[in-house]
Amino acid sequence: MSTVHEAAHRFDDSEAYERFMGAWSRAAMPLFLRWLSAPRDADWLDVGCGTGILAQSARELGFARRVDGVDPAQAQVRYAARTLAGPHVRFHVAQAEALPFADGRFDVVASALAINFMADRRKALAEMRRVVRAGGIVAGFVWDFARERSPSGPMRKALRAVGSPAPEVPGTRDSTIDALRRSFSNAGLVDISTCAFEVAASFASFEDFWLAQLPAYSPTTKLVLDMSQPSRMRLKTMLRSCVPVGSDGSISYSAGVHAVRGFAG
Repeated sequence: MSTVHEAAHRFDDSEAYERFMGAWSRAAMPLFLRWLSAPRDADWLDVGCGTGILAQSARELGFARRVDGVDPAQAQVRYAARTLAGPHVRFHVAQAEALPFADGRFDVVASALAINFMADRRKALAEMRRVVRAGGIVAGFVWDFARERSPSGPMRKALRAVGSPAPEVPGTRDSTIDALRRSFSNAGLVDISTCAFEVAASFASFEDFWLAQLPAYSPTTKLVLDMSQPSRMRLKTMLRSCVPVGSDGSISYSAGVHAVRGFAG
């Protein structure tokens, strides 16, 4: 049996990211933003912006007057800039651990589905705290990886069932509600609150769901593609048993989200 270990994700395929994570992210954003209760028409920084879904949602729902987004993956920044950039939305290639902005620059600094992937989470949160104004909000949300309640949870369960456990997702142990609260407290944030909620996504068929589960950026994909054809077919059969299949062949299931919010004192 394979040894489970933490493996790097390379977010350099924006189309694949949108195909799988896009639907999930767009389902989560309204719930997160309304819970956040940020002031309207604020200046936002989106840390780990990916393809820009948080920036887009914050603008469309009226929470953000202006948004800057940063991501270390040039491909993601190019995609976001091509589809969303304008007079009030800008994207930059930058690490969360070294944000290229002055102290106290933003009203809200938020991160969607990225905190667990940051190489140095302590330093990244310190940087997010640095660039928010006094009294401003620092917030974020991640999937509930510890309980396998992420969108890739069914695939990971199926892999374990056939004896090929997937590599551990980076930051799994830091994605619990308690761990997020501790991280924000250690960053010097105050009045910290947390929230757990669920989001759902649907796929027209099992094949659509199967293809979406294999984005190029995930190390799990390589594991699956390296399987023999019989092993892969056994995995598909097991995966089908891990998700509800509608009478029309569609797939719909939910994932768990852990959100955290703190204020700069």
